[in-house]
Amino acid sequence: MYEDVLNLQFYKGEDRYSDGDIEDRLLELCESGRDMDEILRQEEEWPILYHLSDIRENLLDWYGFNPGGTLLEIGAGCGAVTGLFCRKTARVTAIDLSKRRSTINAARNGRYGNLEILVGNFEDIRIQDTFDYVTLIGVLEYAGYYISEEEPYLEMLRRVKSFLKPGGKLMIAIENKYGLKYWAGAPEDHTGGLFDGVEDYGRVRGVRTFSKPELAGLLSEAGFLEQEFYYPMPDYKLPDAIYSDSFLPKPGMLENTAVAYDRDWCQMFREAGAWEGILKDGQFPYFANSFLVFAS
Repeated sequence: MYEDVLNLQFYKGEDRYSDGDIEDRLLELCESGRDMDEILRQEEEWPILYHLSDIRENLLDWYGFNPGGTLLEIGAGCGAVTGLFCRKTARVTAIDLSKRRSTINAARNGRYGNLEILVGNFEDIRIQDTFDYVTLIGVLEYAGYYISEEEPYLEMLRRVKSFLKPGGKLMIAIENKYGLKYWAGAPEDHTGGLFDGVEDYGRVRGVRTFSKPELAGLLSEAGFLEQEFYYPMPDYKLPDAIYSDSFLPKPGMLENTAVAYDRDWCQMFREAGAWEGILKDGQFPYFANSFLVFAS
């Protein structure tokens, strides 16, 4: 049904990353032809909100893409932002480990006519083209799982660099391991454990996020010397505001940032009060919950 969108030549027959049976429900909803806003009003499961909400597009809807440009989306998942890329650029090549997730993506976004989805492990896929844009949205933190090198995060960035045209941009969205919400008791997004990032992943293998200095240093070591940091709030997944170094939030602007969509958690302290002191001291970039970075 989606043969013109899905490329399975690198797929080895196993979906190694999944939210479980809810993905069958996601495919059913995407193929139903129902209005997406109606679906989101009626459904209560977090994966449905996370994968189908158009709030996900707030992350990059504002960015001035070249309409004639080409884009490589690594880790496209169920296509939450793939449709945005298809509307904003001339050609989109997406990569994902999961055939089921890629089928959901194809059901949602194949109609644009400028999308190809390569299904398989990033290490196995061979790409000859170079692109104006490459995106790693919620992907770099998992490099330890699918890059078999001593320094998988650095190696991932070096490989990605080879896919960019001269002057092309890498776009990364990732949590800040020192984001204020984690100090306040929010479970680490990838492990579900308390303070795993704050404790520098001492008990965790295969996944990690970074502080701003760490991420900037990693990018520089990989050859990305030009970097622009932005700060989606409350995080990059469902952002309602995106700040930059040229426009940081002022005291009184972060009153309602403590959200718990995916799991319950017990707040250790009132985040709004903590933000007031952090903002007055000019430390927002260090404690922002997540980063959006443009690097070249």
